[in-house]
Amino acid sequence: MSPDLSDLHGEFRAVARDLLGGAGPDRAPGWKAITGSGWPGLEVPEALGGSGATFAEVAVVLEEMGRAAASTPYVGAAVLGVGALNLLEPGPDRDGLLRAIASGAARPAVALAGDTGDPGTAVAAEPPFRLERSPRGLVLRGDAAFVPDAAGADRLLLPALAPGGEPVMVDAGPDLAGIRVTAQPLLDDTRAFGRVTAEGAVVAEGSLRRFTGDPAAAFRHLGDRAAMAVACDGLGLSEAMLDATVAYAGVREQFGRPIGSFQAVKHACADMLVRVTVARRLVEAAVRALAAGDPDCWVAVSMAKSYACEAAVDVAGKAMQLHGGMGYTWESGVHVHLKRAMLDRSLFGSPADHRRRVAHRYR
Repeated sequence: MSPDLSDLHGEFRAVARDLLGGAGPDRAPGWKAITGSGWPGLEVPEALGGSGATFAEVAVVLEEMGRAAASTPYVGAAVLGVGALNLLEPGPDRDGLLRAIASGAARPAVALAGDTGDPGTAVAAEPPFRLERSPRGLVLRGDAAFVPDAAGADRLLLPALAPGGEPVMVDAGPDLAGIRVTAQPLLDDTRAFGRVTAEGAVVAEGSLRRFTGDPAAAFRHLGDRAAMAVACDGLGLSEAMLDATVAYAGVREQFGRPIGSFQAVKHACADMLVRVTVARRLVEAAVRALAAGDPDCWVAVSMAKSYACEAAVDVAGKAMQLHGGMGYTWESGVHVHLKRAMLDRSLFGSPADHRRRVAHRYR
């Protein structure tokens, strides 16, 4: 990363941290504030009202959202929504939706299953929906669980296999007959997921959007974006837990001394620092590869997702242990980050799934 870009990211990170500083389940910035910051339009082309930035800038926002345990629909609407639309062929409908997202007028959700449904598979091997021809026209069937921000979306982008086997994207409204969106309650109160089910929904030919280039590769790239978004979130919350624990160990006293002076606590904090440092290196490498459009970026993505999300659970668990009883209270927020980290670990492929994916390239 060039020094100029590093400085820019540092300033951007400071602004994001300031806006999200009071975020959480009960104090999250509203969608209007998020839109006013320009974050939804970061990857939207400038000609369509966006910033024309890359995933490297989006990653900064994602890390800060994880640090603050922020409750926003940013992943569903911007990270996956804009990411999916940028992979599609340009056209008036696609471009209009990109403009609407950048301005905050639209909040789409991409029905990419957070739960792959196939043990041993890091990302979905194929779209979760199918299009069939019938006397009524094109009929959509399928199901996707743990779809980020699906319940509150006003547009649905549904990855589907066309009758010829080509992956396409179906642009539909959540109120279309035959499509059902149901909220999925979670222990993690900081985020929202939904289940999208299509049971014989008739869709118009004009609602189909085709991928540019290789459709299968584009769909896999979308899955890698989702996994990378979760890895960035895990890194951010890990850093928050490390900072909070070191600060607490410096003021909490036992036997007349700060607990940070005890060797066992020093070693635990050092272990947390090592985990966070390695996670940051892996995440930075994966973000660079993804932003540059490297066709082999999936290797770096799987390495980052497997390590960063597993490390987040370990770091948050140590933070709760070192906070003692304080870690279970609402004032500390440690338990909020721990539940978020545990969900991150399983979303869009478990650490074991991603390690298996990386190992497969050597077979």
